[in-house]
Amino acid sequence: METDMREKATLVIKNISNLITMQGPNKPRKKEEMSEIGLIKNGIIAVSKDKIIYVGSGDLPKDIEISKDTKIINAQGKTVTPGLIDPHTHLVHGGSREYELFKKLKGESYLDILSSGGGIYDTVESTKKASFEELIKKAEKSLNRMLSYGVTTVEAKSGYGLDDFDTELKQLEVIRELNRIHPVDLVPTFLGAHAVPKKYQDDVDKFVDIFIKEMIPYVAEKNLAKFCDVFCEKGVFSVDQSKKILSAAKEHGLFLKIHADEIEPLGGAELAAELGCISADHLVGASDEGLKKMAQNNVIATLLPTTTFFLQSEKYANARRMIDLGIPISLSTDYNPGSSPTENLQLVMTFGAIKLH
Repeated sequence: METDMREKATLVIKNISNLITMQGPNKPRKKEEMSEIGLIKNGIIAVSKDKIIYVGSGDLPKDIEISKDTKIINAQGKTVTPGLIDPHTHLVHGGSREYELFKKLKGESYLDILSSGGGIYDTVESTKKASFEELIKKAEKSLNRMLSYGVTTVEAKSGYGLDDFDTELKQLEVIRELNRIHPVDLVPTFLGAHAVPKKYQDDVDKFVDIFIKEMIPYVAEKNLAKFCDVFCEKGVFSVDQSKKILSAAKEHGLFLKIHADEIEPLGGAELAAELGCISADHLVGASDEGLKKMAQNNVIATLLPTTTFFLQSEKYANARRMIDLGIPISLSTDYNPGSSPTENLQLVMTFGAIKLH
């Protein structure tokens, strides 16, 4: 008796006008490599359950079986890409901050709002009050919208508890649960150093000491985060304080990210290069020397153009200079309730093309 050894396709996407495969080296792309997207015209994809079994152009080979149960999608006139990754979000939070728009329209800056007790501090209070279930429900809606834009992996930060460690842990546990129940994959980042807690305004170093000795070890021991991040900016955490935080995180096995030089060239880009951060994010005010060091140390620049847009600034990150230097670039929504209230990574891609060139 002859056995049919053909693979059975459960899903076929055919007549794809533009099939982007991203075929190539398994590393971040630089310079001209960024234009190499593995484009296939008139593409076709076959899937068996959760496994892609064929990618090519034209028709399927004869060793792939199509049955009456195979779902077939005609993608003529459409583009198909791998799942998108949103590498910088503040997904889990309570409340909203639409009132800030009116302040910005009147000329108040991001740091003005923060120093007056608004901004991140407002969201800290809302997140403290929100229950675990409320945070799950709110973030789940955001993930559904992100998925509708083609996003299948999301980096999600804590950062709305600060010195209230229980709230930081609550956020990280929400991220863990969402990763379990939602089809989008979540990557957790510990960002307890998102802003200086109000009661430590006059003794930031004391908070940094608590953060290093108590918070980081616990998060690492419980495996609640893969990355540690810090907001390195004037009026928030200095380069020296950020270095202490990230160095401690590295010692405890966490990978490093940094909110760097969003507003001023403080030296965050240089610090990212020195410590071997996976990425430095924002970089609107980064110095050319800092960018050169990032290029030399293969630090990815995660750029957040919708944040610049919502802050009503005309100064965007110098992406073209970064590309010319050989820095790998990634784009992200920076989704948060204040400075970038969008879950739409496709909108970010549009801003990347138009504003970042």
